[in-house]
Amino acid sequence: MKKYSIFVIAVMLFSGLKAQDPHFSQFFASPLTLNPAFAGKFDGTWRLAANHRDQWPSIPKAYVTTSASIDFGILKSKLPEGDIFGIGISGVSDASANNQLKLNYGSLTLSYHKALDDNGYNTIGAGFQGSYSSMNLDISKLTFESMLQQNGFTGQSGEVLNNGNNQSYLDMNAGLLFSGSSNGINNYYLGASMYHINKPKVSFKDQNWHLNGRVTVHGGGSFPITDVLNINPSFIYQLQDKASETILGAAFGFNANGDNDNPTNVYLGSWLRLNDAIIPYIGLEFSGFRIGASYDVNISSLKAATNNRGGSEFSIIYIRKPAEVKGIPCPRF
Repeated sequence: MKKYSIFVIAVMLFSGLKAQDPHFSQFFASPLTLNPAFAGKFDGTWRLAANHRDQWPSIPKAYVTTSASIDFGILKSKLPEGDIFGIGISGVSDASANNQLKLNYGSLTLSYHKALDDNGYNTIGAGFQGSYSSMNLDISKLTFESMLQQNGFTGQSGEVLNNGNNQSYLDMNAGLLFSGSSNGINNYYLGASMYHINKPKVSFKDQNWHLNGRVTVHGGGSFPITDVLNINPSFIYQLQDKASETILGAAFGFNANGDNDNPTNVYLGSWLRLNDAIIPYIGLEFSGFRIGASYDVNISSLKAATNNRGGSEFSIIYIRKPAEVKGIPCPRF
């Protein structure tokens, strides 16, 4: 069974190398992999974010993805009231097929948000991101179809990496983001981004495959229902080559301590990845931290192979706030 699993993943790697980027079910908790325009767009002085995803745990280490980022606003005293100039640094590590295919990249992000009204509740922003990526493939431990003979697996695949087992490339990404509020308490936003604008060449074999652009449209908001209860809906649609993904859902937030300035919020909700998985979510927010956990329950045709185990995911965000800050509603989910 283990050899069969590795064989399946190997086929996916070579046939779908130009298909889909690493992704998170908690897309709202990984701002700089979602949209470069998110850099600096939060209520505070700086923000740390980290995410970890283990997909298809029934196949050992099929896909394991980790990301981390820090972003903050700069030149605040020199900008017009309500404007934000953001900068962010982020990195992603993605390992597939029990660490046989590894992708690591680091990114630098710049964004600018222009206030559309005097109080800064409504803004429009753009962000640009440059990345350096490195991809490594260890072919020695993979199993291929050519190794399957009448007498079983021969252990010799005949596969040759003519361009070497390591590929590195530069990448360019960009995005737009509108964020608004009708009363200074609620928030709604809509954004769009494109990654791999320059379509870098990535190839271990003879042909030079181009990494196809990933187009993302996303949105959401946070709306109070009562003094202590709010709802946080969000959605994302992504398209890359022939691969697409649509996720939508919401989380209810309960203010457990009743303090609006420094709340302790408990979140409970669920998202749905269409034709693929149900994603229950639980979160806790306190003292600038927001910790989230989710689990993909597979409902697609893959559920027999994965035993309905789509994958676990954890996120943590910390936003540093000064003692006195003007609270401007910003995207949260």
